[in-house]
Amino acid sequence: QVQLVESGGGLVQPGGSLRLSCVASEATSRGDRMGWYRQAPGKERVLVAEIGDYGTRKYLDSVKDRFTLSKDNARKMIFLQMNNLKPEDTAVYYCNFRRAASDFWGQGTQVTVSS
Repeated sequence: QVQLVESGGGLVQPGGSLRLSCVASEATSRGDRMGWYRQAPGKERVLVAEIGDYGTRKYLDSVKDRFTLSKDNARKMIFLQMNNLKPEDTAVYYCNFRRAASDFWGQGTQVTVSS
């Protein structure tokens, strides 16, 4: 059972920035993936950004030029730097750790973009 703890959410004005952090209870191995999903009220949870083997990254199209996912293997952490935030980015953001057919989730952190 992998445990994940997120931090860094909050309220920010449109155009602002936030940095989300997630620490895992164990390091990734070959084939594992870590990333961020988000879920807005009344909508399904969607992948925002993901990192896999060799640092390959995948992003949701609407965040590609604004969000950056990074990973610190030594500290078993991933980060999501979110710039130029928009009201449509408002959601609960969840850290995800995927190993084979198993998904592990953090508790979620609220990001609200509003003036």
